[in-house]
Amino acid sequence: MEEGFVKQEDEPWRVLEFYSGIGGMRYSLEKAGINAKVVEAFDINNIANDVYEFNFGHRPYQGNIQSLTAADLDSYRAQAWLLSPPCQPYTRQGLQKHSGDARALSFLQILELIPQAKHPPSILFVENVVGFETSDTRLKMVEILTKSDFVTQEFILSPLQFGVPYSRPRYFCLAKRKPLSFQNKVFNQQILSSLDPLFGHTDDSFVDECQPAENWDQMLQSCEPVENFLEFKNSISYVDGETDFVATSSVSTGDLDNIEGNMMDQYFVPSNLIERWGSAMDIVYPDSKRCCCFTKSYYRYVKGTGSLLATILLRNGDGVKTSSLKEQGLRYFTPREVANLHSFPEDFHFPKHISLRQRYALLGNSLSIAVVAPLLRNLFAQPV
Repeated sequence: MEEGFVKQEDEPWRVLEFYSGIGGMRYSLEKAGINAKVVEAFDINNIANDVYEFNFGHRPYQGNIQSLTAADLDSYRAQAWLLSPPCQPYTRQGLQKHSGDARALSFLQILELIPQAKHPPSILFVENVVGFETSDTRLKMVEILTKSDFVTQEFILSPLQFGVPYSRPRYFCLAKRKPLSFQNKVFNQQILSSLDPLFGHTDDSFVDECQPAENWDQMLQSCEPVENFLEFKNSISYVDGETDFVATSSVSTGDLDNIEGNMMDQYFVPSNLIERWGSAMDIVYPDSKRCCCFTKSYYRYVKGTGSLLATILLRNGDGVKTSSLKEQGLRYFTPREVANLHSFPEDFHFPKHISLRQRYALLGNSLSIAVVAPLLRNLFAQPV
């Protein structure tokens, strides 16, 4: 293995984006304000690539990345590799085969190309689900990176820690190849659940979902309310508990034109599903400070795939919502609202031919820009 491509101070970082999906990593680079150029993106999903191309004007490489060689990757002259490999081998609901799962093979193969490369990357970033940190895949990754002169800092962080009312904890690995180093070296070779390294602190005080209730409540209170992320903020109805008067804030005609198929009805949960699965549903309200993680099966199933929004609220002196589930006008979050909770920018859009279910599935496989952007900012920063 030889030296990587030297980056001149005024030149952008040349970046390879593996498992690019709908562009969450690239948007995170932009939000982080990093002077970077994605010289190639890779994803085998043609639908995801349609979305990526629609928003960035560049279609990712769609071949099998397991066929790539070290020479192929050297040809891009990239100094940074960003990877968000398949999470299914590590999820709690899956078989947890880790590296024995066929979907883990491409990621391992990319890692094994690092010591074979004549010009290996100087920076590496990996995102995956919680559970990856205990897998043998992660052990192999750390082993390869250590032998290739990388130092690492690893994190398990959630958007909740960044003020976003969205419970989506994820694992992240930040790696730099010597002589590059992190600004806070005290955190090297650790798995952290703290924001301290991102803001220059040296005390590893954990602020995560395993903390005592008082810390958890304090973190939730710092989050914005769900209503700040809604696409149609004025479509909530309030029922006066004393007079049964319904005050409905109407949606404008212009807003209705933006609703897919010009039909809001498609987002409301049928009563038969509420009868069957009501006790298993996660219900949130406009003033809620937390909603559950949206999976790729959201909208196909109502149990365990993400939160539902109550749109008809009982208003009384205590502000308590005591009406039955059937009376609360439960609906799915729209794809745009899910994208908002993922912190995608306003100019992100789906091509018209992407179906509603496909939109939810693609978003469920994406990442939180609110979390990844500051991590990338930390990763690409040079010690002072």
